Formats: sequence, C-alpha cells, structure tokens
Amino acid sequence: MLTFTIRRLVLAVPTLLFISLVIFLLLELAPGDPMAQVPLTVPPEVKERMREALGLGKPIHIRFGNWLYQFFIIEPMHLFDVLFNTSLAEGQQRVISWQTRGPVMEIVAQRMPQTLWVVGMSYIVGVLIALPIGIYSAYKQYSWFDQIGTFISMVGFSVPTFFTGVLLIVIFSVQLGWFPSIYDTTLVVNDWASFKMQIRQMVMPVFVLALYNAAQISRFMRASMLDNLGQDYVRTARAKGLGERIVVLSHVLRNSMIPVVTVIALGVPQVFGGAIITEQVFKVNGLGQLLITAIEANDLPMVQTLTFIFAVLIVVFNLIADVLYGVLDPRIRYD
Repeated sequence: MLTFTIRRLVLAVPTLLFISLVIFLLLELAPGDPMAQVPLTVPPEVKERMREALGLGKPIHIRFGNWLYQFFIIEPMHLFDVLFNTSLAEGQQRVISWQTRGPVMEIVAQRMPQTLWVVGMSYIVGVLIALPIGIYSAYKQYSWFDQIGTFISMVGFSVPTFFTGVLLIVIFSVQLGWFPSIYDTTLVVNDWASFKMQIRQMVMPVFVLALYNAAQISRFMRASMLDNLGQDYVRTARAKGLGERIVVLSHVLRNSMIPVVTVIALGVPQVFGGAIITEQVFKVNGLGQLLITAIEANDLPMVQTLTFIFAVLIVVFNLIADVLYGVLDPRIRYD
C-alpha cells in the first residue's frame, strides 16, 4: 500500500503540471482584455505601463513559468511564514489578482470559510443521510420505504439546485419568514445568539446541496448493496448461522462501499464547483461567487488559480479513494 501511494503521488506531479498548462493555454486563448475596465480617461501610455506591471508584455512561456514558481514555491513559503512567523517569502512576487491588485491566495483564504460552512456541511449531511437510506432501501427492496426513498432521490437528482433554492426562498423566506434569504457573510460567530443566526442562514443552502448529494449517493449505495446481497458469500455467511445484522453490516456493507467511496471522494471537488449556482442564489460570498466575479472581470490569475485548485482537489481525492479500496477490501493489494 505504501509503495502504491508513493507511486501515485509521483505520477500526480506531471498530471498536475499538464493540467496547469492546459488551463493556462485555454485562458490565454479566451477573448477579453484585462485593461478593458480601465477608464477611458487613462492615457494609452499609462495603460501600457499597467500591462507591463501585470506581466502581460512577457512571452507566454515566461508568464507560465512565473505562475508555476509563484504558485508552488512562493505561496507555500508565504503560508509557512504566516504559520511559523518566519520571513522566507519576504519581498517575493506573489500571484496577483488583476481585479483587486491583491494576492490571489489571500482572497481565496478569506472566501474559503464561507464555502466550507455551506458546502462542507451540506456534503457531510448529504453523505450521512444517503448511506443509511441506501442501505435500508436495498435490504427492504420494493417496500414502502424503498419506494419513497426512490421517489425523493429522483426528485432531488432531477430538479436543478437553482430551482430548489428559489423555491425554498419563496416558501420559507418570503411567505413564512423563517429563514433569511440572503447569506450574511459579515456575521461573526462569538456567542450563542450569533451561532443560532449562523445556523438559520445555513439551513436553506445546506438543504439544497445536501438533497442533491444525498439523492445521487443513496442511489449508488442501494445499487451496490443489491448487487452484493445476492452473492454466494452472503448465503454462505447466513448458512453458517451468522446474525443478519453481522451479515449486512460486516460483510455486505464493506464490499458495497467500494464503488460508493469513489462517488463520495470524487464528489467533494465537484460540489465545490457545483456550488457556484447555489452560492449565487443565496448570495454566499464563497469560492463559487469569487470565480464568477473573476470571470466577469477577466481576472485570469484568479480564474486560473481557482480552476487549478479544483483540479488539485480532484487528483487528491481520487488518490484517497484508491487508497481506501485496499482498506475496505482485503482482496485488493497494491504492493
């Protein structure tokens, strides 16, 4: 297992480099000019100096190399400086946003807590709801519980999140007034009252994303459980006199979790990307809204950095899923 993990980590390096090159080239080919939003009263020579200050006058390979060095070397050094009060990255040029003229990673760090509050909590809630529903639906196939679970899952997976979000706002915010329709990103949780307010404004966006995630994961869990419940080893375990709870939870569930782990692990970065719409509906000032704002402003360093972060999450969680295969199924050996 250790050899496999090291080998995958080594292979992840050229994979991420290739992904970063593709992202950089695609953004370079995209239409638009970062100087387009500069007021018309600014003289052309000043605009040209601004372009040179942003590094736009350099060849494409130089700019790509500078971005790699800043992202993989300077930014980790700056993080180390912040954590341990050192000065390794002092005076080094960081990745700068064209829109805010500030370091990109500092803006990402400011928006990350909002995304984790909403997206992270919704994914945890979705997984905790989906797994028991999928397990019990498979064990009680075609029962009333299975029929209701199937119906809710189909609705949750089919209805887009922007429609669900607007529907909840109309019902619970406009008509009933139970929850706020706009997420207050300036709220600081420092007492019981602010904590309750944070929970109230999280309920609707978390429910929207959790419903979508739970609908997908529960279907995979049910299908995987049904596939394993009819296997020979299950009949053998029952014939040996093992209890039904032990057969289902210790034998069937462990083998059934292998394909579900892939869905859960690869769903984490997809939720960060898919939460863009939900963050727009509830005005959550997170990474999704930051990406939309950067695209509208043609802020290529911000778009490139956020897109690459999503790519890194996909590679990392794909590795985590592969490692968990060997933990769940002793028949899988990587070494």
